[in-house]
Amino acid sequence: MNVFGLMETSGSAMQAERMRAEVVAANMANAETTRTESGGPYRRQHVVFAANSSADFADSLAGASRIPAGLPVSMGTNPRQPAGGVHIAQVVQDPAPPLKRYDPGHPDAGPDGYVAYPDINPLTEMVDLMGATRAYGLNGSAVQAEKGMIAAALEIVKS
Repeated sequence: MNVFGLMETSGSAMQAERMRAEVVAANMANAETTRTESGGPYRRQHVVFAANSSADFADSLAGASRIPAGLPVSMGTNPRQPAGGVHIAQVVQDPAPPLKRYDPGHPDAGPDGYVAYPDINPLTEMVDLMGATRAYGLNGSAVQAEKGMIAAALEIVKS
């Protein structure tokens, strides 16, 4: 991996966690949405991450040992995605059925008086948001640590 590999990996993780936080925010904003363009209640969404590198550790190690020292190594399958990072594979809808609440005065109430609400628990969403925020911050700390190591290495080279 090249000198900036950690920054690329952490950067891809930060992008993925930002998207995860945006999806959580959309879930919370639509927790009471009973009618969407598709006709039913809003469906909770989940972000699915996937690794950028398709090579396993043994293949990566074997490939890196054949490359002369000093040359950058990139093991990712897509040149626009850093080796060893993550990307968002997809955003999927939760298959859980909607919650039924009795509210005969609601405009979206069925003939039986029940309204279909999204199955979104604010507590679950807040825990998800805290996890995304924490992961984002930790990756930011990793980038700052690598910047410090690079600066220290440059100081050693100067002297």
